[in-house]
Amino acid sequence: MKNRIRVLRAEHKWSQADLADRVGVSRNSINSIENGRFDPSLPLAFEIADAFGLRVDEVFFRETPQNDAAD
Repeated sequence: MKNRIRVLRAEHKWSQADLADRVGVSRNSINSIENGRFDPSLPLAFEIADAFGLRVDEVFFRETPQNDAAD
């Protein structure tokens, strides 16, 4: 799953620790989610989206494989 957390944090001038405190997880958890090493639970995804005042689908999105077939 891809996400816009790094960009959104920069827009809000928040560190990973700032966001972690807001949603009740460790800074390491935010780092892992942000870098695609860990997918958050659905409740945590909602908490993160709420922290930014956005919907979950505005923060997280599915990776789509490149379509190698010719049009």
